Amino acid sequence: MSTQPHPSQRVLRSTYSDMQTLQALWHLENIDVTHLLCPTKLGNEALMSQHTYRTFKKGEQVYVPSDCSDRIFFINEGRIKISVMNDEGKEITKAILGKGEVFGELALLGENYRHDIATALENTSACVVTLDELRGLMRERSDLNLFFMKMFGTRQLEMERRLESLVFRDSRSRIVEYLVHLAHTKGQRVGYEWVVRNFITHQEIANLTATSRQTVTTTLNDLRYKRLLTFNRSRLLIRDLDKLAAEVKS
Repeated sequence: MSTQPHPSQRVLRSTYSDMQTLQALWHLENIDVTHLLCPTKLGNEALMSQHTYRTFKKGEQVYVPSDCSDRIFFINEGRIKISVMNDEGKEITKAILGKGEVFGELALLGENYRHDIATALENTSACVVTLDELRGLMRERSDLNLFFMKMFGTRQLEMERRLESLVFRDSRSRIVEYLVHLAHTKGQRVGYEWVVRNFITHQEIANLTATSRQTVTTTLNDLRYKRLLTFNRSRLLIRDLDKLAAEVKS
């Protein structure tokens, strides 16, 4: 019997490897992203007078499709959901972003009008940078160019990972794989366990994995029964990440 891995496994392993390599290179650059997009922190007096902060209440939409795409947002505190809505009103969540992350970046690639929705999941403050401000900063700071190269590359790989998961995995495996990915990207290791704070709702997991809320709830309860994890509204605690990863079926 052949011991070669299934083609889908090879693709997913390659994608994870690419993401880990890109993240490793990013950390080696030792770039402080909290100071990149804020002219006040950069000491750029020419831009400080035009610089603005915005606060958004929980549930408030930052922008919607057809809004002018002329600004980029840097999250200081809070969380933002990026989603799209089809003609039947079904929402698909593309990303949930937190402190230190950027959204609205497609304006930099020539997007004239927004095609997705940005919504505050909690009270959120953001640094707002116009395209003119950003281009000026990028001319002055080479590390800012590297930041956007890394961000676009990472998000491209993330989209590929999610597409492959949708094609090659069943609903339960997509949910489990998302939890493993969440631990690696947003979690903090504490001994043998992993903690993910500000755990999102079951509905948001369903939107991210193209499953139903009921399937997410059933899967999480089953994993809790197996003592692989515990969760509540504020955090997810994974007791054994390797065993959880083993729950993903090819």
